[in-house]
Amino acid sequence: MNFSSSKAIPIPDLLCGKPDIQTLKKPHFMLLLFSIIFVSGMLRIILKNYEPAILTILSLLGFFIGLMGREFDQIQQLLFPLLKTSNYVFLNAFLPLMTFMAALEMDFYILKNMFRQILITGLISFALAFVLIGYIVMKFNRYKWDIQSCILFSTTVVITDPLQSVNPLKTLGVSKILIDIITGESLISCGISFAFFGALRNFKKWTSLLKELSTVGDMILDIFGSLIMGSWSAKLIQYMLADIFGDTVTNVILCFSTVYLTFYIAEYLGLPGVVALIAFGLLLDSLNFRTGIDITITRLLFMLSFSCQSFIFTFIGILIGCEDSRHLEFHNLVFIIILFITMTITRLITVFLVSPILLHSCYEFNWRWGIIIIWSGIKGSFSLILSPDIHNLNEEKVELPQMFLIYVLAISILSMSINSAMVTHSAMTLDLCVISLPRQMAMQNAILHIQEVIENAIILSKTENILTNVIWSTVEEKTKIRYPKLVFDDFSENLEKSDLSPTDEVLMEEARLHVAIIQMSSFETQYKEGSLTEAAARILIGASKTYGTVQGKFMSINDVSNYVTSRSWLMKVKNVLVFLSYHKNKLHFLPSGKPIFRNYIYHIVFSDEFQYTGYIVTILYIFPVMTHLWPTVRDSYVIGLIIVNYYYVFLCIIEATLKIIIMKDNYFHHSWNHLEFYIIIFGLMEIICLHLVRQDPRDIFFIQCSVVLGFLRIIRFLRIFKMILPTLISIIEEQIKKRLSLMYCITKGYIQSQEDTKLLIKQISTRESIFQKLYEILDKNKNDAVKQLGLIEHECQEVVIALKTKQAIRNILGKAQKNLSFLWSRGIIDKIEGTKMHKLFLTKIKSLNNFPMTIPPPTPEKFLHNIVWLENKDVLIEFFKEKARLACFDYGDVICKEGDMPQGIYLIISGMSSLNGSFLHFGIHPKLRAEAKLPQTFTEYITSGDMIGELSCLLKTEMGYTATCETILQACFISLEDLYESFDIFWSFLEDKMWLKVALNIANQYIKAGIMGEELTYQKYLEENNIYMENLSSYNELSIYDNTMQYVLLIFGSVINVATEEPYFAPCLIPPTCFQIQGTSDINKLLIVREGSSLKHESSEKE
Repeated sequence: MNFSSSKAIPIPDLLCGKPDIQTLKKPHFMLLLFSIIFVSGMLRIILKNYEPAILTILSLLGFFIGLMGREFDQIQQLLFPLLKTSNYVFLNAFLPLMTFMAALEMDFYILKNMFRQILITGLISFALAFVLIGYIVMKFNRYKWDIQSCILFSTTVVITDPLQSVNPLKTLGVSKILIDIITGESLISCGISFAFFGALRNFKKWTSLLKELSTVGDMILDIFGSLIMGSWSAKLIQYMLADIFGDTVTNVILCFSTVYLTFYIAEYLGLPGVVALIAFGLLLDSLNFRTGIDITITRLLFMLSFSCQSFIFTFIGILIGCEDSRHLEFHNLVFIIILFITMTITRLITVFLVSPILLHSCYEFNWRWGIIIIWSGIKGSFSLILSPDIHNLNEEKVELPQMFLIYVLAISILSMSINSAMVTHSAMTLDLCVISLPRQMAMQNAILHIQEVIENAIILSKTENILTNVIWSTVEEKTKIRYPKLVFDDFSENLEKSDLSPTDEVLMEEARLHVAIIQMSSFETQYKEGSLTEAAARILIGASKTYGTVQGKFMSINDVSNYVTSRSWLMKVKNVLVFLSYHKNKLHFLPSGKPIFRNYIYHIVFSDEFQYTGYIVTILYIFPVMTHLWPTVRDSYVIGLIIVNYYYVFLCIIEATLKIIIMKDNYFHHSWNHLEFYIIIFGLMEIICLHLVRQDPRDIFFIQCSVVLGFLRIIRFLRIFKMILPTLISIIEEQIKKRLSLMYCITKGYIQSQEDTKLLIKQISTRESIFQKLYEILDKNKNDAVKQLGLIEHECQEVVIALKTKQAIRNILGKAQKNLSFLWSRGIIDKIEGTKMHKLFLTKIKSLNNFPMTIPPPTPEKFLHNIVWLENKDVLIEFFKEKARLACFDYGDVICKEGDMPQGIYLIISGMSSLNGSFLHFGIHPKLRAEAKLPQTFTEYITSGDMIGELSCLLKTEMGYTATCETILQACFISLEDLYESFDIFWSFLEDKMWLKVALNIANQYIKAGIMGEELTYQKYLEENNIYMENLSSYNELSIYDNTMQYVLLIFGSVINVATEEPYFAPCLIPPTCFQIQGTSDINKLLIVREGSSLKHESSEKE
């Protein structure tokens, strides 16, 4: 970090203010480095991680170390490596990590949505600060620096530290959009400043830089080149991190090495490495890292970046201390204050200029955000690391170069101390960090839910004999959650009087934001579990963040479809290519009778050799045409080119003649034959024109015609396009299949997110009106997504079947991995054996990348194997194979009507149907349906693999819905008589299995909210014999939740709690606090889940 010696002032090379003496052969520079790390760590403990104070103390410590170096030779020898090393070395060591850390913390999707606004803000802020600070330095600086020094100093001081500027806001709960606006503006100022300094290093001389008119253009090209390189590096690291065999150590090493390689390669190529790292960090997010690795990398980055900042502040303090400080005067303090005020005014003007743009693009932006942006212009390590280069890159050396460092360090300390305090104070005063009323209500709902879970756990624990001597009063007191009094408690009376209508809109908006957060969490969880591809997860998260900034907007599946690039252009291109493709219908042109000549020509024309001969002739003709279009070569081969042209036209005439003999009038019905005919016409016209030109070389008209027709020879190469048409069509079809597969994954993930959100809306808001609106919106969006899912499946069933099969394999392998982890953690499987099995599973998962994109749909007979309650038993399948028949329906056909008696069961093979009903009563007695608050109407979409009429056939009651075909539909139909015949033959095994399957479907669809974290699947509980059905007649009683029951779910009918007479209506989960129930409907069906060893194992694993 040494200064270059001045040319005008010949002074000896000084070290700590003294001539360089003989230094130690082994300088203990590492002692200084680790001492700085130790002191910074101790200061973080003492000062509670308050970074402005820590960095200020470190700079003062460095200043005192520098002063001691001027007095003691031992300290001078300790500082020798620091003072003799070029500042460029430290810049290349510290800058990459800090830049990458700042860029990685920024949300790429917010930057994408507000890129223009952030770019304009950054450019205006940089330009204003550069001009005003440059003017202040030239006007008020006592030392009268030259123009070069002023420009370099202004470029250094205008840099806003992207780490320190947002550091005070991270723990205050301020909007992420505001934080990213500040970070983006800071990164822009960093990129421009470092690109400018890099241009100076490349040009070496100021005169060359200022005289080159293309300097600004070269800088812009360098920035674009750096962005491209950063994006390539991001793609590379994403590809390497996608390897499922990589471990944490490997991924961390790859990530950090790629950061420095990107920076160094960019600098080696003359590009700004900082800009490349900004692009590199922005394109990485949590989806690129496996679970746990992102936390490890983030913590390691934070530790190393803070260490870099500690080194920079300490080293700059040492440099200032080693220089002569006797020149400091009161004027320097005044000048520092003027600079600080100027920067604050610059931020104020910037906010005033960009406020209309931000107000138009972001509905959350207001004057409060503007105040935060004004005070967020904090300077720090990025300015300090460049400050020694102000003197090193300047051609005219100044007398006191240490003043550059003093001014930059003083501005950095002032802005960190004052601006950080003002940002914190402003955010708290302006209620930007105060939890809003709707959010407080949501938090209270969540806490009440947690408290209810705790109370249920205490009640269940009291039943265990081993805990009978526990002091439960102490347990209840210590586990009770006491949350601070909420704001809305003070206004509850006023809100009740106004019927809460003024806050409904606000509560709905807050609930919408919660829904968006839950959906993004669901997308990321699905990706981590392997049920969602990375591309689909990235699109869904990006769409959620895009539409989450639109006030009052709930993201629908149509919004997601619009967010994805439409595939319509692929279909249009395919249709054009299919239209242009040359289809040879041999039978249509087969000669009648036995004419030998025509039969011979027929076999010639419709042979592959004839077609490929035409392609070969066209390809060989490329060289003569290129020679004809090259004037300098054409003059030497005029006669040869004319002869080749004759031959080519003659061959085209022979080809067309043979086709016309066979095809006759149909010859002109093919587009490619039109092209061949035009080639012959133009060729003959050119030959005639050339002959006339040779007869009369002075005829300008024929000369021009021959020239134009010569250039038209290029159309002869269009025949080559016919040769590659089949390949192009197959490529387009492959892309369409990939697009359909991606859209199916997106829709499937969206539906799952809607389901996950519906489980938590009670925790979002307990307000009945808000809850009802949320439920209706989520249900409508889900139904729309299911409908689109069915349309995708109908459009390309083979792709969907392949994708479903692939996802099923991935889910099963994922469950196998969880079981392996459980056995491994319990010591049942040895570490070496577990590692081998884990690699085996990973190999199988990786092999899914080569899974075929299409699988033919199974035959109707094979669909019987997919009926769960048949359990793939040959006896049952053979029985229904004889009884079942194929039913086909057209679009709009009604399969069954609400209120009609069921005719049988329909197993959908292909297509989609909608179910519309007036209400679902679930067997609740008509007198109790009003109290149950059942939905008045419902709509549901079902696709391949679903069944129609199961429940109605089991109960022999009227259909509760009308099933209408949304597409052409095929179904496997089992009549009601055949179904009950099977019940008689396989009594009572088959009916019980069918009821169990229906009960589990209802439990998964309606009661999953009460059993969060559990997976109710038919195979799981059937194999472990942990589940059974219980019938309860009207007015009969049943004891539940003994030591053998884990869950009791009411599937059909209604019951009451005998002790409290609290009613429960199907479908619902009966709470574990209820021990005796009584049936209140005619038919009451209960699904009881037993306590099992596997369940205990899974619960312990989750813990």
